[in-house]
Amino acid sequence: MNIAISAAETSGDLVASALVKSLLESNSECQIEGMAGDKMAAAGCQALWHLNQVNVMGFSEVLKKLPSLIRLRKSIIAHFCEHEPAVFIGVDAPDFNFKIERKLKECGIKTVHFVSPSVWAWRSGRIKKIKESTDLMLCMFPFEVDFYKKHGQKALFVGHPLAETLSPRVNHQQGKKILLMPGSREAEIKSLVPEMLGALRLMKEQDKEISFSLVLANTHLQSWVEEQFTGLNVEISIGDAHQKISQADLVVVASGTATLEIAMLGVPMVVVYKLSAISYQIAKRLLKTDYVSLPNVMLGKEVVPELIQDKANADNIASSALRILGADNTKLVAELSSIHTQLNQGSAEKSAKAILAFINA
Repeated sequence: MNIAISAAETSGDLVASALVKSLLESNSECQIEGMAGDKMAAAGCQALWHLNQVNVMGFSEVLKKLPSLIRLRKSIIAHFCEHEPAVFIGVDAPDFNFKIERKLKECGIKTVHFVSPSVWAWRSGRIKKIKESTDLMLCMFPFEVDFYKKHGQKALFVGHPLAETLSPRVNHQQGKKILLMPGSREAEIKSLVPEMLGALRLMKEQDKEISFSLVLANTHLQSWVEEQFTGLNVEISIGDAHQKISQADLVVVASGTATLEIAMLGVPMVVVYKLSAISYQIAKRLLKTDYVSLPNVMLGKEVVPELIQDKANADNIASSALRILGADNTKLVAELSSIHTQLNQGSAEKSAKAILAFINA
């Protein structure tokens, strides 16, 4: 049984490597090949193309590589139209993979897409492209399936891979440790750090026992951030978010995937985000959900505070953080921990079984 796969980003390589492993464990006669990263190759996928050929960031870099990206996509389509697999699996990277899926689907090849784009939150018009491209959508969140059912798209909830590596901490004694997580992109770090810094000063005025740490995703703005916090006794580290979250009593975090990681560890948080005025007006009109943070979207109510745009200021951050630090958070932690229970489905194994059943249907 030949299975084709395409992961075009580093994050997709991680998710897809677990899927490749589960597919081979479920059916040892599978031969899996396609666009792969090192982790997928180590799991048993034959890399006909390496994802480094596609894994680019930034508008100017994408523009520069566009001709070679188009040629590469055409090569993948041509190869699998000639050597027809039992199924083609596109992993994340919708802008790259949907076009391949659509062309292969037109050739009569079954297509699966793993990791739904956020059509339930914004740009819901993309559902037309998805239906043209994808026979089966594998979803990480249960509410995504509801969206697809409404639009007549076959979809299955398989859970989130993070839930298999993260779980709610136990026997934590509440203290006064606050972790700051200003995001990974330059724009969000530069807009949120000044507000976090202001909040830190306000909180230290009210309670000198509160301790602060800050974690960055990479070293890109490390020097600039360290300069902002000079003399304030703030421990700044790189790339150890999960460890630091598990030690914190509260996290002040930029909206994004990190909010889900914090929820899975069962840690209270304050979610903050700021965009440029123009970007915010555009985003506000496109957004189709009542909440921006995944924990609140998952639970269908505001369990954690969301301070967005003008509300993401030092005063509001400090008052929200102090209120949570001074409260009994047993109920809050239980609600956050329930997200882990919902998403812990054995994602790779469940996906592999669904794909093999779909091939044989």
